[in-house]
Amino acid sequence: MDLMQLLFHTGAHFTEEERLMRSLLKNKDLFSAYGVAVPGPGKYRKLLRQTMDALDVSEPAENAREVLLDAILDNASADRVILSNSHFFGPARTALQQGVIYPRAPTRMLQMANIFQTDEIELFMALKNPATFLPAVRDRAQPGDPTEFMDGMDPRAVRWSDTLVRIRDAVPRISVTVWCSEDSPLIWPEVIREMGRIEHGDEIVGGYDLLADIMAPEGMSRFQAFVEKHPDMSEAQRRRAMVAFLEKFAVDDAIEEELDMPGWTEQLVDEMTEIYDDDVFDIARMPGVQVIEP
Repeated sequence: MDLMQLLFHTGAHFTEEERLMRSLLKNKDLFSAYGVAVPGPGKYRKLLRQTMDALDVSEPAENAREVLLDAILDNASADRVILSNSHFFGPARTALQQGVIYPRAPTRMLQMANIFQTDEIELFMALKNPATFLPAVRDRAQPGDPTEFMDGMDPRAVRWSDTLVRIRDAVPRISVTVWCSEDSPLIWPEVIREMGRIEHGDEIVGGYDLLADIMAPEGMSRFQAFVEKHPDMSEAQRRRAMVAFLEKFAVDDAIEEELDMPGWTEQLVDEMTEIYDDDVFDIARMPGVQVIEP
């Protein structure tokens, strides 16, 4: 089987993981024209989980690559394959352990690199502000005291960059692309294009789906009419238009997230958010890592 480009979209949890899968499937025909396969998740999620569980105790079989690709592609022809699973690094309840986000991530990516040794491997993942990510993980992990959940660690010490550094150290040859979930409504078309390596002139189906979730219907109608009147706008110009319409028509309830962490103050959340912004700034300067930004 020819060398492949394998893209693993790994969440993160509590971002738009399944929404992204649906958007990818909406654009399946467009991807196919570029030689990109978007298999349905039922074809590979359980299979990859079983494979990784087996690799925890033994080396991969010599024909593991061919067996997996045959099962995933099901006789389809492709040069690039997109695989999406927010549980790739483990269930949500294990997303934070000993102050580290996705401690199993380096091992999981190394396992895939060992199977697909000669293929090009890419990791795509949405990041999320720890100020909202940690409460969501705690709700899944256990109902106890937040100090137990954090194992006594200061939440301001949690960094996405720590996870990405560990992944890159384990498998230096893979490329990593990340974006902030908070920015997703503004960059959704670009995320989909980057995953499929689609030209910017090609229209993405459902590119404004997330924007419609946080904008009043009247504003969304006006925005779409504005876009139709200015078909030659660049991506940067479209984003500025999105921001302008959101300033007037945003649905506040759709943007705000409820935080329920006993002992957390508004000042702490503000500090965590500022640290998160600085962390993303540092991530954008990491070798082998691309950050999709508005």
